[in-house]
Amino acid sequence: MTKPAEQPVEPARSLGLQGAANARDLGGYRTGDGRTVRHGVALRADALNRLTEGDLAVLASSGLRRVVDLRSQDEVREAGPDLIPGLPALEISQAEQSDVPVTVEPTTPGGLTLHHLPVFAADFDIYVALRDALAGRDAERQRALLGDGKASQMMIGLYRWFVTDATARDRFATVLRLLAAPDGPPVLFHCSAGKDRTGWVAALMLTALGVDRETVFEDYLLTNTRSAALIENIVESFGTRGLMKEPTLLLPVFRAERSYLEAAFEEVTTGWVTFEKFWQDGLGLDDEVLEGLRRNLLA
Repeated sequence: MTKPAEQPVEPARSLGLQGAANARDLGGYRTGDGRTVRHGVALRADALNRLTEGDLAVLASSGLRRVVDLRSQDEVREAGPDLIPGLPALEISQAEQSDVPVTVEPTTPGGLTLHHLPVFAADFDIYVALRDALAGRDAERQRALLGDGKASQMMIGLYRWFVTDATARDRFATVLRLLAAPDGPPVLFHCSAGKDRTGWVAALMLTALGVDRETVFEDYLLTNTRSAALIENIVESFGTRGLMKEPTLLLPVFRAERSYLEAAFEEVTTGWVTFEKFWQDGLGLDDEVLEGLRRNLLA
């Protein structure tokens, strides 16, 4: 077995954004053949609707070309759009079936392209389920939804769905194509917390580039380092505001757990045996996309 490349030690790889604590650079990871992921070309983040003036300055100088928003329109509508200099706005449709991919081209010279690629399960949207449970302030309903290990199982089910659902696979594959396109990077991709949908895109990208599996898990689990203070504040506030009698029930939803990402990779193995077959038959990607990814992202 090939020994994993020794990885550089960096303090949670943060972009230093005050309003997006989980925004970080995927650059610096080493691949099995000794190459290194370039800095500043593939960025992952949580939602960018709470950025400060200082954050805007950081992103304005980042050289970004594209922003990929994996949130549903419900999430965008309630939390707000990304606040990035030069990024066009997404027009939120009021139509019932409105969560289709949308590309919004720059409106000014040198502006960014917005790719809205909503990833959510229409038959059970976790975001909507949690929102409704909190809005009702019904402790029994909340425990029925999240207690006795149900929150963890719900998250494991979500990660398996990332792999088994054809529409979800197509949306994730689109992000990889953007990263591989000649005029693609720098690309920033994000969801709401920068943990689940974003985490799976990062895991796919790093695995395709040849970064060892343990390092892929380490990158995924950095969410817990970057978001610890925010999670603590949210859980505490849900209790003090009376939204939940047992706010710690939400911890399995807010935290990144190794078992979640393991579940996704298990589904890959179950359905396609190898990652290479999943790349080709599951994601519908070919060697040209893989070569583009390596050309754009590796040094």
